Amino acid sequence: MSDIPILRDLVVLVAVAIPAVMLAHRLRIPTLVGFLFTGIVIGPHALGLVGDVHSVTELAEIGSVLLLFAVGLELSLSRIVKMGRYVFQGGTIQMVGTIAVVAVVALLAGLPGNHAILWGALIALSSTAIILKIYADRGELDSPHGRVAVAILLFQDLCVVPLMVLLPLLAGTEQGPMAVVRAVGVTALVTGGLVLGGRFIVPKLLERVTNLRNQEIFTLCVLAIGLGAAFLTSRFGLSLALGAFLAGLIVSESEYGLQALSDVLPFRDTFSGIFFTSIGMLLDVRFFASNAVLVLGVAMGAIVLKAVAGYAVVRFVRRSARTGIIAGLGLAQVGEFSFVLASVAGTLGLLAGAEYQVFLGAAIVSMIAAPFLVGAAPAIAEKLLERRMSPTMEFATREVRAARPLTDHVIIVGYGLNGRNLARALRSAGIPYAIMDSNGQKVRDARLDREPIFFGDGTRGEVLERIGIRRARMLVFAIASHQDEKRGIVVARHLNPKIHIVARTRYVSDIEELYTLGANEVVPEEFETSLEIFARVLRKYGVTEGRIREQAEEARRDHYELLRQRGTNFTRVDGFLAPSAMRMEMETLTVRRGSPATTRPAPRGRR
Repeated sequence: MSDIPILRDLVVLVAVAIPAVMLAHRLRIPTLVGFLFTGIVIGPHALGLVGDVHSVTELAEIGSVLLLFAVGLELSLSRIVKMGRYVFQGGTIQMVGTIAVVAVVALLAGLPGNHAILWGALIALSSTAIILKIYADRGELDSPHGRVAVAILLFQDLCVVPLMVLLPLLAGTEQGPMAVVRAVGVTALVTGGLVLGGRFIVPKLLERVTNLRNQEIFTLCVLAIGLGAAFLTSRFGLSLALGAFLAGLIVSESEYGLQALSDVLPFRDTFSGIFFTSIGMLLDVRFFASNAVLVLGVAMGAIVLKAVAGYAVVRFVRRSARTGIIAGLGLAQVGEFSFVLASVAGTLGLLAGAEYQVFLGAAIVSMIAAPFLVGAAPAIAEKLLERRMSPTMEFATREVRAARPLTDHVIIVGYGLNGRNLARALRSAGIPYAIMDSNGQKVRDARLDREPIFFGDGTRGEVLERIGIRRARMLVFAIASHQDEKRGIVVARHLNPKIHIVARTRYVSDIEELYTLGANEVVPEEFETSLEIFARVLRKYGVTEGRIREQAEEARRDHYELLRQRGTNFTRVDGFLAPSAMRMEMETLTVRRGSPATTRPAPRGRR
């Protein structure tokens, strides 16, 4: 039997990638870094375990196509419109500003104009894959810095396709004004044709396929749409990425978008892993070692520039300085789509040799640094802001000082859905309370409703002091950021050891940690949702309200120990079910003393 070189290379790739990715997972580093490291180790510039690099690179092309197809599936026009100002204003300023600054620096370093613009585009893009994964693991996607960062990443993803179209122009393969007009015209025609055709054809095609109730056919059809669109755009001289992205966007607007995304993700993850491994193979370890100062200098410059640019954008959209610092550090790395751009630029002869190696080395260093920068971002923000009280803090302090001192009150940190509902309940009960939130728009809207709300970071000691933390009875954290919540609990417990702290969490694994830090009560959203579900089910089966309450209290006892332990059960409720529970409705009524009903026999149920 003849030897198949690509099969041997794939076996080597997978064999090395598994322990590398496992190690990355153990160290809480994105798996993308593990794939990059795998490529460096097995590549021709290190151990040389892969013989046919070209074949692996061709498989990597499929990875880049599926990567952009999945990005299109994850995006939607409605989501883009919803994020509006953050996406377009913030994203435009970040992209244009970063490209301009990098291009100027590159020109001063002696690079040609087209190379300088290319470097600006490569550095401007951040890693959606890394940041979304880290923020999701830390529970910070819905935090103030998480929302801003995701919006900017979303705009960057939208910019990838136009940048792909511009690469041939930068490379000089398109000559003269008419060539530019022709390129733009072809792009517009192909894009318009795909979008219009896709909106009419794809939904009907997917509807017919789903009527067959065959999952394999549906998956094959989705892959055919993505790969077919990429092939079609390539036949017109456009990038594979453009067709894949447009196909994903078209499918995402249909009712089958979520299912299509879930079917594509395994293929995307596998082939994109090969893509990042192929990028690692291109890194010349010897060049990196002999030019370490240059490579590390470029990486450090890119990190600092992107952090500053991110901070400036966040401040421009009127978010706090702390949010700006954390979001800026979160965006301070080179993205995976920069590798896609660099790969295309390499085939066009726009980026090669030592220049390509400098970019690869700097990009990989910035990616490896990303998880550590995100983890240290809150502490860095605290350090930078503690030397002087920021305008936000001064504003909050002046407001709280001017307000009438509160005593025995409830402090609500965060004015989202939970904070708003709690404030409404406290107001109706006549219980004094004060609210802190760092979202200026929410504060302005709440003041129109005459809410006692103040603008500032409710996890900082100075603000909590001014809002009467030492005189308060309770403190409720109604914020999404798990890291901010942890820090706020520690600060509040230090300022007032006797205060009763209530915290919320999305994840079961965070319960004990929050109790250890000083929370008196932790409300896990997962468990409370499950309690409400089982209460409604038991109610439908005729279990009395009293027994349902007992079951709920049993579940909440000892920090939800019963729900967190596998194999433990509730006390049986068999005796509480009426024989005809399924055929009758039951309700508990209170009969007061002296009521005429006390002298009458209980009514019998009707069939």
